Amino acid sequence: MNAFARSRPGYAGANASLHTPRALEYDVLARATRQLVSASAQRKTRFAALVSAIHDNETVWRTLAVDVADKGNALPAPLRAQVFYLYEFVTQHGAKVLREDASCEVLIDINTAIMRGLRGERGEA
Repeated sequence: MNAFARSRPGYAGANASLHTPRALEYDVLARATRQLVSASAQRKTRFAALVSAIHDNETVWRTLAVDVADKGNALPAPLRAQVFYLYEFVTQHGAKVLREDASCEVLIDINTAIMRGLRGERGEA
């Protein structure tokens, strides 16, 4: 996944040149996750913040989906397919959150799991 490296100026601050593509992906997901956590806690009083957080999270996942759909992407095909599936799920679940049919917890959990993977942590069995 290297789309974030190509779009570094839009996502990173002054120290962007010090980040690897993997670290940049982690940072972007961490920012989106923090927004979701904050907006979820205030969803009744600041619905616009929730809309913004869902939109920003979907933008991150759309970027990931575009990157893994590229034939030149070096990730194994099964992993690319899983990332694309997660994009579709995140989009559908985000719509449910905005309709107040679901919570942000699943979106936060997905982002957190991907961030763990980007850090090289193994998942719990």
